[in-house]
Amino acid sequence: MGDKDKLISDEPIEDGVSSTSSKNIRKQEQSLRGPWYLASGFLLFWALLFSAVVLPLFYSIPKGSTIEDVSKGVFIAERAQNNLYKLAEIGTKVVGSDNNENKTVDYLMGLVSQIQENCLDDYFDIEVDLQEVSGSYIHWTMVNMYQGVQNIVIKLSPKDTTSTTYLLVNSHFDSKPTSPSAGDAGQMVVAILEVLQVMCTTKQTIRHPVIFLLNGAEENPLQASHGFITQHKWAKNCKVVLNLDAAGNGGRDIVFQTGPNSPWLVETYKNSAPHYMATTMAEEIFQTGILPSDTDFAIFVKYGNLIGLDTAKFINGFAYHTKYDQFSNIPRGSIQNTGDNLLGLVRSIANSTELDNTAAYATGHAIFFDVLGLYFISYTESNGVILNYSVSAVALVLIFLSIWRTASTSDVSIGYVLCWFILILVLQIIAFVLGLGLPVVVAYVFDMYGLSLTYFSTPALLIGLYICPSLLGLSLPSYIYLKLQRSVAFAQQLQLVLNGHAAVLAILDVGLTVYGLRSAYVPTWTLIFYVIPLAINLLTTLHDRGFSWTGVLKIFQVVPFLYNSYLIYCFVVTLIPMMGRFGRATNPDLIISALCALGTVLSLGFVIPLVNMFRRPSMILLTLLAISAVTMYTASSTQIGFPFRPRTNVQRLPYLHVRRTFYEYDGTVVKDDSGYLFNFQDRRGPAPLKLSTLNMTGLVSIAADCDTVMMCGYPLYDHRWVKNRMQIMWLPREEEIVPPNVPKLELVAKTELENNTVRLEFQVNTSDHASIFLLPYEDVSIVNWSLPTSYIGQQSTSHLYFSYGKDNSPLAFFVEFYKLDNDFTVPLCQVGVSDHFINDKGDAISQAFAQKIPSFAAPVDWPASYQRYIF
Repeated sequence: MGDKDKLISDEPIEDGVSSTSSKNIRKQEQSLRGPWYLASGFLLFWALLFSAVVLPLFYSIPKGSTIEDVSKGVFIAERAQNNLYKLAEIGTKVVGSDNNENKTVDYLMGLVSQIQENCLDDYFDIEVDLQEVSGSYIHWTMVNMYQGVQNIVIKLSPKDTTSTTYLLVNSHFDSKPTSPSAGDAGQMVVAILEVLQVMCTTKQTIRHPVIFLLNGAEENPLQASHGFITQHKWAKNCKVVLNLDAAGNGGRDIVFQTGPNSPWLVETYKNSAPHYMATTMAEEIFQTGILPSDTDFAIFVKYGNLIGLDTAKFINGFAYHTKYDQFSNIPRGSIQNTGDNLLGLVRSIANSTELDNTAAYATGHAIFFDVLGLYFISYTESNGVILNYSVSAVALVLIFLSIWRTASTSDVSIGYVLCWFILILVLQIIAFVLGLGLPVVVAYVFDMYGLSLTYFSTPALLIGLYICPSLLGLSLPSYIYLKLQRSVAFAQQLQLVLNGHAAVLAILDVGLTVYGLRSAYVPTWTLIFYVIPLAINLLTTLHDRGFSWTGVLKIFQVVPFLYNSYLIYCFVVTLIPMMGRFGRATNPDLIISALCALGTVLSLGFVIPLVNMFRRPSMILLTLLAISAVTMYTASSTQIGFPFRPRTNVQRLPYLHVRRTFYEYDGTVVKDDSGYLFNFQDRRGPAPLKLSTLNMTGLVSIAADCDTVMMCGYPLYDHRWVKNRMQIMWLPREEEIVPPNVPKLELVAKTELENNTVRLEFQVNTSDHASIFLLPYEDVSIVNWSLPTSYIGQQSTSHLYFSYGKDNSPLAFFVEFYKLDNDFTVPLCQVGVSDHFINDKGDAISQAFAQKIPSFAAPVDWPASYQRYIF
């Protein structure tokens, strides 16, 4: 190193510090640092890089093929789009409705018949089965019982095949109430049919049969898939499933569940899907169960022991399950994206040798991720563990070598530099905590004042609310340290700061790997792109030449910045709409703030300390603080921070028009009232509605009733309503609500059995959606019933969710009770019948009430009755 590059004097060292005046050192250091105004340009570069590279690639979709391309044997998005238009025109497709059970089934069967007619008979056999199925199983906290739900099942087999192992391709055509279901999951249904058509009419054969399943009861939830996999004649031969669903409209498809234990499927995706988007991190987050979503994939894995890939649309989740899930939201290129991937996967898996015996290839989990949709990286979990430990170890070794080099070139002892590095390491841990913690504090404070979800319609607010505070937290400890410390050259102190950040990442990486999280690949690959430039700088003289080492570092930091910002942006786009249906019990801002903070730490953790290369870095800190302050004011005090907008970012508003009747043991009525039952989906709850002209006077929580009355005494719709019951609210209505029908629960038979046991047999004519609640008295217990016996004892109040499609036969069931004193002349249990009339708009008063709901809300409402009986 030349004298001009050496910031520490060659004069004798006293007490570990050069005797050269600190004033001269600071002048030399200042001369090497850039002008202060370039620091803002430095940060702006990364912002522009995100806008110019990440955003275009994230939203890129292929050009949709047209009818003119039919001869090429490719997926034709135009044809699928035309089918989607007609499918969406049918309207909502709730299980049990004429739209779902007749109009949609007839339309889809017509399309299948056309495909069947055009199929190449010399190459394929095609069979079609319209399954009507009934059954039950335990789902979350309830027994999920279905009756006469429908599946359209198409089997495409290569001519004269002897294969007995099939590939299953699944999606659903039913919908939530009010939703035309163009996105969830009409776009997937038409993509499946187009893939079937292309395969049928192309002289490109396959080894294994393919089952295309269009199921008619996924939203109920997951009933038709259960009926297929447990009862259909072809189900036992299905070994791999490709499940297609949607939590948004348009855009790309993400693979968010794989396997289990089948890395070969990930490799197949890598080699056959032209439009990559997948990440292990999404799989691990989804499988925690914290997200308010579920798919048929879980049913196929649990009840059919299948392996496979779970794929979904996720962009523009604001329209999901609302009346705005419309055809106009689905671009042709989005359908092309789905079709290209699906066609490639179906052909590859249907020709694979692995499908012959999938168990032989069960070799553990895979780690996988795409890089901006351009590249796809995958490797086994065992190799991932080795990589994680190796990179962390190499990082720590190189950090030690860097410390040794710093001591050597600074004419101080290595012990001296190590002591300062320990301080730096502590400060970087503090920076880590502040970088992650400050945005969470902002989220907590905003929520404390009733200002959650301010970013819901204006995601740009995330920059000032969470990203800038995270950057402040990351940079403040190192700024203070560098401002005060002058023991070695400033450039080398800055290198030590970055080494400290790398050491924290390495420790974190090891911890995540020990814990068993495959998402540890994220800090591993972030570290790799610090380790490489550090090694280059150490192998050359750049490490010791002032700020020269930063040039190589900045070049390599482009890669982790692009990937990590792309990854976290994917989750932000996915999760923000979900926060509007996350419920009132949890502050969703904590999740979004933590996610933004994590993205900031991973993307800019090695970048933000480099602002200290410039003079007056305090200006950057003040700028970040100012941006945060202005954003917080805007979010809290202006209309920009109001979460909801008509059509594009609506408040979900499920509520019921309820008539309640409580019967005593002798049949007398002790309660008969009416009102509206609100299950608010977002953290703000009723607050936005109270700002409108809608009269919400008298709105109260039902939580107090839940402590004293079976299931709170209300017609809770399904397991999600039951789970959220402590947050549900009741608005009494003076005028009596008259439901379309009031079912009567009949005690058909009461038979005393042996061993202090009695059997009660019930029957009730319900609507196509109903729930039965059953609560024995304290000295009575359930010992048997006609439903899954494994459910007995799981819940204090048993919950039977019942729905039907084509078969509207009465619901009949029996329950056997045990009573120690064998006295069955007294009340044994309470039974609640919750009946829902989803396709009914209610009476004139209810319709007038709905008309006053502000345009930023999307109501999902229907009449419901509730009868409480004692037997």
